[in-house]
Amino acid sequence: MSLKIVFMGTPNFSVSALDALLKNKFNLACVYTQPPKKSKRGQKVNFSPVEEFCKKNQLLIKNPINLNNHNEFEIFKKLSPDIVIVVAYGKLIPKNFLNIPKFGFINIHASLLPRWRGAAPIQRAIINGDKTTGISIMKIEEKLDSGPVLVTKKLELNNTDTHGLVEKKLSTIGANLLIESLKIIGSGKAKFLDQDKSQATYAKKIEKNETKINWNLNADKVLGHIHGLSPYPGAWFQYKGERFKVLKAKISSKIGKAGFVLDENLTVGCNTNSIQILELQRQGKNKQTMKEFLLGNKINKDTNLI
Repeated sequence: MSLKIVFMGTPNFSVSALDALLKNKFNLACVYTQPPKKSKRGQKVNFSPVEEFCKKNQLLIKNPINLNNHNEFEIFKKLSPDIVIVVAYGKLIPKNFLNIPKFGFINIHASLLPRWRGAAPIQRAIINGDKTTGISIMKIEEKLDSGPVLVTKKLELNNTDTHGLVEKKLSTIGANLLIESLKIIGSGKAKFLDQDKSQATYAKKIEKNETKINWNLNADKVLGHIHGLSPYPGAWFQYKGERFKVLKAKISSKIGKAGFVLDENLTVGCNTNSIQILELQRQGKNKQTMKEFLLGNKINKDTNLI
């Protein structure tokens, strides 16, 4: 059957799924995305990646500031979708919306539910040192990320993976899994399984006060923190009054006092072992490799970065 689809998404992570729907010639009735935002400097208007994609592909766009009002509900109801696909939309779906589509609201969630429900599943998985993550295609219910799951796909993680890299991989996996899922749903053979709520963990939003690097942790924990927040918002240390984001690093076997630079190649001591910084970004500047940075700057051995 031909499903009439409404799509809801905002960041780059959402675009792969939207592109897959378009390429597979699904019936996209409308796309909801977050409204444009003005840049901090000047008056430039920044459209979401999903809105930019829709404009290029001449898709109908809606970007309401608030869904939770009668007018928006009536507009949505008139669209009369068979199914709604939600991918990192960034707004809570009001309860009265959920019962309108015949097949409900389906979400692409970037974890293996019930692990890491919530806003920052990829970051939390990497920060926590998880060995695997993945994608879950689930039905949206009123409680956050609690709905039954149709299909999942696993992705192995290692200690070189950053949030940015894993997000790109999962975006592609999610898009492919979505197309498979819609075919199953359209055939009438979909079987959604309830989550084991006793196994649920929560991936709370990354707060600014947890982005500073704590060199007093073990090296593997420091590395997970750095890679989990790379490239955004970025884990950082302060040197001579400036912030430096560390975007990529590796564990070193060198031993030294936590927070102190141990050599001329930006190796920093941790509670156990140490971390060598491989890529960093000075406040307001472009990112650089450690070697590029050291050509014009020097952070001497025995410098304290705590």
